[in-house]
Amino acid sequence: MDDSIDEEVISGGSTVTVEFSGGAETLFGGVKEHIVPLDGSKIVLLEEMLRWLRDNLLTGDPTLFLQDHSVRPGILVMINDTDWDLMGETEYILQPGDHILFISTLHGG
Repeated sequence: MDDSIDEEVISGGSTVTVEFSGGAETLFGGVKEHIVPLDGSKIVLLEEMLRWLRDNLLTGDPTLFLQDHSVRPGILVMINDTDWDLMGETEYILQPGDHILFISTLHGG
């Protein structure tokens, strides 16, 4: 994996698309898809984006989405249709145009 940071990540109107499914969208005001700006921000790693999501978009209980510095167990994360386990998880370096999907497998009863 190439660990270099694409200069476009930090400037140039770069964005990533973040999508929530399986009930995870209820933690984000019921909105399934968000466009997250990368330019002018400190967001480079997926872990940093998780903090940004918590601080800027999360409307529900943070403990239902995050645990320590990662997503809580029961939430699947896909980066461009690939399991984040294969992409470095929270250490993944975001690239312009990335699509990050969070799928909750947690269901009440």
